[in-house]
Amino acid sequence: MSDRKMPPLPGDTQIWQSLNRRRQLTLIAGPCVIESEELCFKVGRALRAACGKLGVNYIFKASYDKANRSSAGSFRGPGLEAGLAILAKLRRELQVPVLTDVHTEEQVRAAAAVVDVLQIPAFLCRQTDLINAAFRTGKIVNVKKGQFLSPPEMGQVVKKAAAAGGKKLLLTERGTTFGYNNLVADMRSIPILREFGFPVIFDATHSVQLPGAGGDRSGGQRQFAPVLARCALAAGADGIFLETHPDPDRALSDGPNMIPLAEMPKLLASLLKVYAAVP
Repeated sequence: MSDRKMPPLPGDTQIWQSLNRRRQLTLIAGPCVIESEELCFKVGRALRAACGKLGVNYIFKASYDKANRSSAGSFRGPGLEAGLAILAKLRRELQVPVLTDVHTEEQVRAAAAVVDVLQIPAFLCRQTDLINAAFRTGKIVNVKKGQFLSPPEMGQVVKKAAAAGGKKLLLTERGTTFGYNNLVADMRSIPILREFGFPVIFDATHSVQLPGAGGDRSGGQRQFAPVLARCALAAGADGIFLETHPDPDRALSDGPNMIPLAEMPKLLASLLKVYAAVP
């Protein structure tokens, strides 16, 4: 099917209903950062096809600016204006919902005009003004649990969202840090977060990140991402967040923990089996 024959992209309400439909697995996935328009379209097309074949609810993800980097010299992306232009084009031509990070109130206003889901990065999950700005757009907002927070502490984030009128909230688990270049993914977090009454996503690739392990960059153990993704679905997660790249070892950000794009269809099929087995 060509892009021009694709049905119209669902509106916010339909996308939100899909995220809340327990019968359908949700995948949020794409490259860590926008390295180029070509890369985004290559990844987006491949994942759209794989998810369409398997009946997985797909949301494309990529960042226009990676503001939290180990080194000041690390690649951050094309920036707000150029990055949003690429995401808008991809959303329009591939007809898939799009998610991207926001770091400031000004970015929220610009991104909300383009994407379907705004994402609050883990390190910013307690920034009240940013949360308020994101939820006041009326967009779906994915808030990543900070590496420094226990699962119950996310209850305060949920209260902030509610105070801002937020009803379309996703909560994402991405591991907890105890220092020493490592993260621990506690699967008890999944049912705890679900008690807040919103869909819970598990970020499998950031959970295997080794922060700062490379000195001026983070390391990672991508071989464990599929294992943790299956565990999270068995624990009751509603969806999985994954970063993927055609050649992770040459990626400009988070390569060590990203899944090779060619492996995604097989991985998705295995995740669906686990998802289907959980009541």
